[in-house]
Amino acid sequence: MRSRLATFLAALSLAGAAGAAAQDAPHFRKQGAATQLIVDGKPLLILGGELGNSTSSDLNYLNGYWPTLKTIGLNTVIATLEWDMIEPKEGVYDFASVEGLIKQAEANDVKLVLLWLAAWKNSTSSYAPPYIKHGWQKYAKAQDDKGTPVDILSAFDPDTLKADQRAFAALMAHIKAVDKNHTVVMMQVENEIGMLPVVRDYSPQAQAAYKGKVPKALTDYLQKNKAGLHPFVRDAWTANGSKTAGTWTEVFGAGPVGEEIFQGWGYAVFTDALTKAGKAAYDLPMYINGALNAPDQKPGEYPSGGPIPHMFDIWKAGAPAVDLIGMDIYYPNYVHWADQFRRADNPVFVPEANRAGQIDAGGNAFYTLGELDGIGFSPFHIETLPNPETHPLTGAYRVLGQIGPLVLANQGKGTMRGFKAPLSYEGVVDETPRIFELGGYKISASMVDSRTPKDTQTIPAHGGLIIQTGKDEFLVAGRGVILRFADADPKSGYRVGLEQVVDGEFVNGQWVPGRWLNGDESGQGRYLRMPPEKFGIQKLKVYRYK
Repeated sequence: MRSRLATFLAALSLAGAAGAAAQDAPHFRKQGAATQLIVDGKPLLILGGELGNSTSSDLNYLNGYWPTLKTIGLNTVIATLEWDMIEPKEGVYDFASVEGLIKQAEANDVKLVLLWLAAWKNSTSSYAPPYIKHGWQKYAKAQDDKGTPVDILSAFDPDTLKADQRAFAALMAHIKAVDKNHTVVMMQVENEIGMLPVVRDYSPQAQAAYKGKVPKALTDYLQKNKAGLHPFVRDAWTANGSKTAGTWTEVFGAGPVGEEIFQGWGYAVFTDALTKAGKAAYDLPMYINGALNAPDQKPGEYPSGGPIPHMFDIWKAGAPAVDLIGMDIYYPNYVHWADQFRRADNPVFVPEANRAGQIDAGGNAFYTLGELDGIGFSPFHIETLPNPETHPLTGAYRVLGQIGPLVLANQGKGTMRGFKAPLSYEGVVDETPRIFELGGYKISASMVDSRTPKDTQTIPAHGGLIIQTGKDEFLVAGRGVILRFADADPKSGYRVGLEQVVDGEFVNGQWVPGRWLNGDESGQGRYLRMPPEKFGIQKLKVYRYK
């Protein structure tokens, strides 16, 4: 009896430990309207940088860049894992690359987001292992509209899916076994999926699927979410009678719009099945990303069917296991695109915020984290950032690192706003002040510094955020911003003044005040000014009077 009791208690203890370990794994948690990434019980605000595609494939090469990455102030590095390195031969796995990445990250006290470059990377299948590349008779290639194969694995081939699932699950199981400190906090599944150079796959398996019925899961989603569908999907569906059953051409019409919807669904259900396989081995947060389309591009000129805003509904319906869709952006109109990624069902994460070195990166980071309640921000090829000691991104991360706990505490609660000047696709700056209400006040945020000659300013680099820290009290952080305050009720008759403005910094989490700026620096109490030279922090108190 005693032996059986001891065995039972031991089993119970092991089960409890396993449950605790699973509970402690990084995961997402809602806070008000925001979603946050929780690591070891605390929210993590990713101040990140993504390495170049090949940097992490040579651990000795990567090791030389850690001083640069630490100088920039990263708390998270995004790095690639290649299918052909993980599974060099069918069923034979080599995890040295992921183990080395985890070891180096731990030694430098940073977290990792890992990219699974497998069936697709920037549409093509260049990271598939040799047995996949040479086994084209089993692992089908996609075909163009003339029946010519392209070097892209078909999303409609079950053999490819099974091979990708098997390798990804093995990888996730290994990460779970070796990553005892939760250094790996999130996984990206594939990279910038989409069909090129035509709108959809014309391989035999794809053709058979295209002639078949639209899955009920998709038509059910369309009916349930009809009021909020993206116009691209909504218009294609309603123009053909809002059917709840039928072939792809019957439900969405013949032509490139319906064909892109079909191709997106194929990619989505493949990715969903792959994500489920990975999560079954180790349930980490998992996301996907997409390559945005330029104006007037046609599907196939950009990666058709990929997870970008006009296709979100298809991906949300087809890949519910995916936790979020991340934004890769290499265009100037950051605000235009970033706003579209913020949805009730999609927290904002920017794994590729243009190439490292872009002057607007710091302002974009403040906008992402402050206005959009973002999980994180990360320029691409971060190890090549020029002059990392003095680059504005380093200054932005220095300030965001100091105020990160406040940002996290206020996400999703309506007590924080972010701002920057939007740019058009052509790079033209919209200098119109951003107007919003916060804490009972109407606030005007101008990214043009009225006290500095305009032709010496780099307005796209300006931006910031404001947090209400108490009644009539705020914290402002940013660069090149002037804030003016008025009563939110224009009929109240009250005017608003600045009681006190103080700059300073947080040292080890404690506020260390600096200069009092009630004089010339604030126009004798008429506005708060964040100088354009560098990112900084100011606290202020306001008051009403008649």
